[in-house]
Amino acid sequence: MPDLKKYNSKRNFKNTPEPIGKKKRKKSKQLKFVIQHHIARKDHYDLRLEWKGVYVSFAIPKGLSFDTKDKRLAIHVEDHPLSYGSFEGIIPKGEYGGGTVMLFDFGYWSLTEDENVDFEKGPIKFILKGKRLKGTWSLIHMDKNNWLIIKEKDEFVNKINIKDFNTSIKTGRTMDEISDIKNITLTSGEKIIFKKEKISKQEIFEYYKLISKRMMPFLENRLISTVRSPNGIEKFYMKHLNNQSKDLGKKKIKNKHEQSTNYYYFKNENGLLSEVQMNSYEYHIWGSKVTNLKKPDILVFDLDPDEGLSIKKVREGVKDLKKVLDNLNLKSYLKTSGGKGYHIYVPLQMSSFKECEKIAKDITEVLILNYPDKYTTNIRKENRKNKIFIDYFRNKFGATSVCPYSLRLKKKAPISCPISWKELDKIKPDSITIKNIKERLKKKDPWANFFDNL
Repeated sequence: MPDLKKYNSKRNFKNTPEPIGKKKRKKSKQLKFVIQHHIARKDHYDLRLEWKGVYVSFAIPKGLSFDTKDKRLAIHVEDHPLSYGSFEGIIPKGEYGGGTVMLFDFGYWSLTEDENVDFEKGPIKFILKGKRLKGTWSLIHMDKNNWLIIKEKDEFVNKINIKDFNTSIKTGRTMDEISDIKNITLTSGEKIIFKKEKISKQEIFEYYKLISKRMMPFLENRLISTVRSPNGIEKFYMKHLNNQSKDLGKKKIKNKHEQSTNYYYFKNENGLLSEVQMNSYEYHIWGSKVTNLKKPDILVFDLDPDEGLSIKKVREGVKDLKKVLDNLNLKSYLKTSGGKGYHIYVPLQMSSFKECEKIAKDITEVLILNYPDKYTTNIRKENRKNKIFIDYFRNKFGATSVCPYSLRLKKKAPISCPISWKELDKIKPDSITIKNIKERLKKKDPWANFFDNL
């Protein structure tokens, strides 16, 4: 009978990031499988087949072969929880199975015949329908926990070599990259940052780890400001370096009094995760890179509606601004703000921030000239009645805008998320949150080609 007692007894969940073993009721008629590449004391692959609410698991030292002549050892190990199917990361040294775990493949499996399965005596003939691995295998019991896994004849024989795949099916990272990321020690992961939503620091860390591949093109080598919140209540801005991570770079900037202070930027995704450890959860970026600091390459428009203005009016504003940009042959990209409005980004290489600000101001004035009753650039809230404030002031030297995919420290834990133009009428400014972002990430990235023409 499937049992997770052995799984739980082997692990100290205060030290390992692995999920606690709990059986789950079956929701789907299809049976899932997952293969994890695991470099522990020895390099091996773990095949896990869903059965009766758990993953029945086999450690396969050489991995699955597509050669029918290969008879490879498969060691039957303890059952694992279904939640283990999404686990990727580092099991700390000294813990059971200590080492790096990478998600190698996942999908569904089925028996070749409609019969019951005997995971004690076998044999078991089954079909894998994965993202990478497909075909039929047999598990043949030898003695104790030792089995053989053998490829059966089908159209996939000798067509696939597992050594051709060296990245995670989930994150695209190599084993080395996964190891680097988990070298960042997260403390107080259980601390609740979003009280009402019960979102912990660990969940925020996992989100940024998941999103970093999409986020880093906008963060890397750009000066940043962050919003820190050590307890989820007080919030304060950080724009000067006070994190000693080797994955952060620093840049001296003179203020109007000719005093120099250290601003900072991320060299890589480890820099981002080290800031999460320092309780920074919201990220704002400059419009230029440190390699060309005085020449911006992003034009930003922030549409901030008056309180009570309908979402229909806000969306009309976005469409009006897009028309102006289209008429100027400027390719624009849309994202949610995580608040009340939307943000529009334009990738554009400019010679200076003065030019950047002038372009943004001119475009905004065209909009106000055409629709004086709908839009304003007046910062004072009492002068924005029933209007949308077009914030083009984000285009000055030293100004920042919220980074694509950044979490916002607001109710519901919203994300300032890139969306396609055709999604404007379907997605509200605060409807994409840390709770539902994973489903969205299965879709094509609407900003994938953002920097292509710079």
